[in-house]
Amino acid sequence: MTKQRTYMCIDMKSFFASVECAERGLNPFETNLIVADETRGDGTICLAVTPKMKSLGVKNRCRRYEIPKNIRYLVAKPRMQKYIDYAAEIYGIYLDYMDKQDIYVYSIDESFIDATDYLQIYGKTPKEYAKMLIEEIARRTHIPATAGIGTNLYLAKIALDITAKKCPDRIGYLDERTFRETLWTHRPLTDFWGIAKGISNRLAKKGIYDMQGITRCPEEILYREFGVNAELIIDHAWGRESCTMEDIKNYKSKSRSVSNSQILFKDYSYDQARIVIEEMIRSGCFEMMRRKVITNKVSITVGYSKEVHSPTGGRMKMRETTNLPKIIVPYALQLYEKTTARNMPIRRLGIGFEDVCDEGCEGYDLFTNWEEVRREKKLARATLELQTKFGKNAIIMASDLQEGATLIERNKLIGGHNADD
Repeated sequence: MTKQRTYMCIDMKSFFASVECAERGLNPFETNLIVADETRGDGTICLAVTPKMKSLGVKNRCRRYEIPKNIRYLVAKPRMQKYIDYAAEIYGIYLDYMDKQDIYVYSIDESFIDATDYLQIYGKTPKEYAKMLIEEIARRTHIPATAGIGTNLYLAKIALDITAKKCPDRIGYLDERTFRETLWTHRPLTDFWGIAKGISNRLAKKGIYDMQGITRCPEEILYREFGVNAELIIDHAWGRESCTMEDIKNYKSKSRSVSNSQILFKDYSYDQARIVIEEMIRSGCFEMMRRKVITNKVSITVGYSKEVHSPTGGRMKMRETTNLPKIIVPYALQLYEKTTARNMPIRRLGIGFEDVCDEGCEGYDLFTNWEEVRREKKLARATLELQTKFGKNAIIMASDLQEGATLIERNKLIGGHNADD
């Protein structure tokens, strides 16, 4: 008989904002604070707001100008490296109480834990074990946490996202029976992990507004609407989930692309954006070198300010299969020049390399100067080694110093935000 497992999903409440409160000796439940970059103006997105701000109706990811004028609050500039350091410390706390094989880091502030074997070791119930971890995190870091406990990974996540919010101790519990008893009629459906607005709208067109409605709908109708994804939707409606921690650990991504995008700090002209595209392509080439992959397909996308023009871009197949910037950059610039509107303000840029494969598949045409290729490889590898050892700004191109270039500043960011303390 298969052993009944106990999973937990632990999340740091308003993580970035709570870190900023901890650094200032403040209580996030009593402090009005947002994490946002003031230099980007009132339109900047609030990356996090404290629980106190949420109690006043302010939402995460809102624009700063959307915050009611009568609310006084502190503004903390994002410090991504600081948040990473706190996340690493919290992971270290988990390791004091369990093996790393029983931990899956879902995001910077959220982790799944297979607590099955540890309940007997520590002589605790699931709630007691979760409470012990939460209290230890608070003691060492002053970061408040919440937890969901479930008999499968899905129920642990739902217990965190929905049930725990109604529990005084911020710890929710669900098994298949309590899931059906307490959440079958819960609305809206978008509160459930895996049901985005698009899926919810398609279900609504069939008169389905809650999980119970999904279970009562003939399965053939759901399969006709959602294809193979219907199986997961149906299983989740019953509170079932076959994926285990072991399955997650053994999963190997099939993604075979390298991509990058950025929102520019201000409107850029055609010529200014061309400089940034070149920087992004070169950075992408070095990323392929780090991963030891190559490509023969390059793509770009360009978005314009205030939707004055629909996005443009495209993809191009190259004659060569490589990761060398000197070969790929001209293709990308040709694509940029061919597809980009020249007199429109540009605000968003993206680049991508598709169908990447191992470096052993490298290929060039008959007219390739092999001596030049070898020289470029040697130069690129040396550049990559220096950047790895001394930082990405250790070696830069002259073009990176031009007005409008963003590479030097972007190399100082983590996740698009300030990395420094």
